[in-house]
Amino acid sequence: MASDELIVALATPPGRGAIAVVRASGPDVSVLMAGLLGRTLPSRTAVLADFLAADGEAIDQGLALYFPAPRSYTGEEMLELQGHGGVAVANRLLARCVELGARPATPGEFTQRAFLNGKMDLAQAESVADLIEATSAEAARWALRSLRGDFSQTVKALAQELVEFRVLVEGSMDFPEEGIDFMGAARAEERLGNLRHRLNRLHDSARQGAMLREGVRVVLAGRPNVGKSSLLNRLAEEEVAIVTEIPGTTRDLIRQHLQINGIPLHVVDTAGLRMTRDPVEQAGIDRARAAIATADLVLQVVDASAASVDRDAGEDLPAGLPRIRVENKLDLLGENPVAMIREGLPVVRLSAKTGAGLNLLKTAILQAVGWQAAGEGLFMARARHLAALRQAAESLEAAAGQWGRLELVAEELSSAHRALGRIVGEFTSDALLGEIFSHFCIGK
Repeated sequence: MASDELIVALATPPGRGAIAVVRASGPDVSVLMAGLLGRTLPSRTAVLADFLAADGEAIDQGLALYFPAPRSYTGEEMLELQGHGGVAVANRLLARCVELGARPATPGEFTQRAFLNGKMDLAQAESVADLIEATSAEAARWALRSLRGDFSQTVKALAQELVEFRVLVEGSMDFPEEGIDFMGAARAEERLGNLRHRLNRLHDSARQGAMLREGVRVVLAGRPNVGKSSLLNRLAEEEVAIVTEIPGTTRDLIRQHLQINGIPLHVVDTAGLRMTRDPVEQAGIDRARAAIATADLVLQVVDASAASVDRDAGEDLPAGLPRIRVENKLDLLGENPVAMIREGLPVVRLSAKTGAGLNLLKTAILQAVGWQAAGEGLFMARARHLAALRQAAESLEAAAGQWGRLELVAEELSSAHRALGRIVGEFTSDALLGEIFSHFCIGK
């Protein structure tokens, strides 16, 4: 399914560096070799060569590698030129490739061709971008496992069992007059229950992976001067926010990216919530409420030394929003930090000033967002994967509720099978493919 166009792109970041890699893929790679190198190359062997301009002048000198189809990243003929890093040299080399008939590649086009040529399925292709964009060692580890096919193999194995179960159900529909209890002999209800259980476990593992990939949005909220900025500084382990005794110091959103046990957190410090006539402060409060509305978790910070005053500080938070009540300034009371559940709400009593109780808060954050210690079954996943898994689970649940009408059971099983197929690209529209690969970097 190779394309009839030759594409080229810089596969390393632009700018100064030790090397710059130019990658080309498609038919007529031999034209590039002839025009740039003046010769053909042996297969899969690094060759030192001059990269030539149209007049024969050397643009650069470096290593050239030729990968014949289908034993290449894209499944097509590929040429890689490894020259010296630098904007001018790389741009001259790209321009020479275009002059010889290649066109600039679009974002993700190399990986899209790898998918279309059967070198990887869609979930594996997406994991390429996830590996490049990983912001923690844990995220990189699990993205690599998905790239190697662990997630895809699990999805495909479940889909194959669904196919076999569909055969059983549809066979029972085709031969009702034979009086053979195919469903009972195969313990069909038990098999369906097992499928549902395994699908739910897969969804939970994928949800954990999505958390690693996308991170968790955590917003610090509360009244002025309760220690939100001090808590942000303590979590970040650096002075990222100004701390003073003057209420209303924080006027705008302060964002900080950090990690807890490898889980990315996007933490936002906000203006203190109170009534004010200051238009600038009010603008900050409006932004704070907007950030709170989109948070995955809110840390509702209160002053432990004035707990009676702040007892109702959470009334303005949206109902149902996950939150932890952080009772700060414990150093003023001379008490030890503690984590507890009070009236169904997680509460952590700590001191942002001294750091006492910070580990208790970190543990409470992971628990509040549903993180569990990563086991071998964790999979890097995207929002579309989770949506497909939820749809498949809903279809199996509907099938279990239609047990007396096998034609409806068969239809729900078919729907679940299609949902799983979309994860690996068996049932995928061209529009979705375009959306997915448009977010890749150019050259990959």
